[in-house]
Amino acid sequence: MKFSTLFSAAVLGSATAFSPATTGGRISTQVSESKADLEAMSKKLNPIVGYFDPLGLTEAAFWGQSNEFTIGFLRQAEIKHGRVAMAAFVGYCVQSNFQFPWSMTMDGTAFPGSSLSPPEQWDALPLAAKIQIILFIGFLEWYSELTPGEGFDGGLVHYTKGGVPGKYPTFDAVPHSVPFNLYDPFQFSKNMSDETKERRLRAEINNGRLAQLGIIAFLSAQTIPGSVPALSGIVKPYAGEVMAPFSADFSFN
Repeated sequence: MKFSTLFSAAVLGSATAFSPATTGGRISTQVSESKADLEAMSKKLNPIVGYFDPLGLTEAAFWGQSNEFTIGFLRQAEIKHGRVAMAAFVGYCVQSNFQFPWSMTMDGTAFPGSSLSPPEQWDALPLAAKIQIILFIGFLEWYSELTPGEGFDGGLVHYTKGGVPGKYPTFDAVPHSVPFNLYDPFQFSKNMSDETKERRLRAEINNGRLAQLGIIAFLSAQTIPGSVPALSGIVKPYAGEVMAPFSADFSFN
C-alpha cells in the first residue's frame, strides 16, 4: 500500500513533540521505564482494562539485557507500530477513494486508481517504485537508531539505555542543509507544556492501538470473507498475499 507506506514515513517521528522536555540533562517528565511506571500509565491510558501483560513481557530480559532495556524496547516497538498502523489506516481509507492526479513515472504512467483495493494498488506499482519506498523507510529507521558517540554529534540516547521511546532525532547534525525536521517542521509545538506532551502521548498510544485493530480488520475482511461482519460489502476482496509485498514481482518458489 504505497500511500500508507509513504505516510508512515511522515509520522515516524510524531511523538517528538510529545516527548518530555529536558532540564540539566535530565528528563523532567519521565517516560515509563519500569513495570511500576507502566502500571501507573496503564490506568491513565484505559481505566477499565488497566495493566495488561498476560505473557509477562515486562518482567523479561531480552537478549540477556536488563529489564529496563526490555521495557524500553517494548515501549519503542508499541509506539512505532501504532504510528505505522495509524498511517496505514488513513492511507487505506484515502487510497480506496482517491487517485493522485499526477503521473507516477517519468513516462507518464498514472497511479493505480481506486477501482483497485489498496493491496492491489501496491501490487500494481513498478518494482523500482517499491524498492525506492522501502529504501527511504529503511533510511529513516537507520537514522532513528543513531546515538551520540557513533561518529557524529547528532542522534539521541538510545531508548533501551535511558532515552525517550518514540522520540525521533532532528536533522540538525546532517552535513548538508535540511530545512525541516521529520516531525513538526514548522515548530508549532515548540512551547508545548510537559503536561500537554504527556497527555498527547497517551492519546497517540491509544489511537495507535485502535489503528492496529482497524488495519488488521480491513486486511482480514479482504482476505477472509465474513471474518469481519461489519465490513462485509465495504472492502473489496483481495486474492493476493498481504504478507508478501513482492509476490506480484517475483517468487522464490
